Amino acid sequence: MRLIVVAALLLAGCAPRQPAGNSGVEAPVVWRVVSYNIRHGEGMDGRLDLERTAAALRRLDADVIALQEVDNGVQRTGGEDQAARLGALLGMNHVFGSFMDYQGGRYGLAILTHCDIRGTEPLRLTEGNEPRVALVVDVADVNDSVVSVVGVHFDWVEDDGFRFTQAGEVAGYLDGLGNSWILAGDLNDQPGSRTVSLFRSRATEAAKPGTARFTFPSNAPDREIDFVFGGPAGAWSVSAAQVIVDTLTSDHRPVVAELRVSGGGTSAGAPERQACPRQEPREA
Repeated sequence: MRLIVVAALLLAGCAPRQPAGNSGVEAPVVWRVVSYNIRHGEGMDGRLDLERTAAALRRLDADVIALQEVDNGVQRTGGEDQAARLGALLGMNHVFGSFMDYQGGRYGLAILTHCDIRGTEPLRLTEGNEPRVALVVDVADVNDSVVSVVGVHFDWVEDDGFRFTQAGEVAGYLDGLGNSWILAGDLNDQPGSRTVSLFRSRATEAAKPGTARFTFPSNAPDREIDFVFGGPAGAWSVSAAQVIVDTLTSDHRPVVAELRVSGGGTSAGAPERQACPRQEPREA
């Protein structure tokens, strides 16, 4: 059962990029989506610096951010609730999804968003080399349309058995949704794998430029394992996708994509709007 979440921060209204257009007609919406494995805020220099992580995310101006390797009350990161801290620094609502207990706290995923949160559901997946969940957060855009944002971080070992099983469970869940969805995360597998193919077959991929698509390791990337998808197939179009060059903040590079809702009740030629209103960050 979906649980209604009390937003960590109250949303404040913000003007769209352009006027909404004709009264009573939905404006086309652009979703700016980020996926980033932040390695609990530890950079390639071995320094723990969550404010540096926040600064890297702030520059991307996302509507929704799917984060992997997030600590909550963990000893190695000073017992901090990292999702709440990043949410406060960025002026975004936050939801944390726990994989497992770790060093006196919990370790897992987070989703940050400027949108209004309507509900959340941690989807427990088959346990592999570590426990795993998919974090599902229902958010409403400026047209009050609900989109399910799904954050994932699949099993990491070379043998893809657990990873493919976990991906199959998520794919089955997505097939049962009655609304559009965005999936973002560290799939720990590459194009051509059966894991990635599961989502390519049922969604629109935010395909990165072929010469600059690698996301790991950040200081000399040689593989593409971090992805953004919009589903179901045909519900979205992709206007831009790129890997951000950042060799220091984490061992992964962030992926940022712009997804547009295809067709629907929007008016042709109407000016576009950000998916979510912005608010000012608060002191943290």
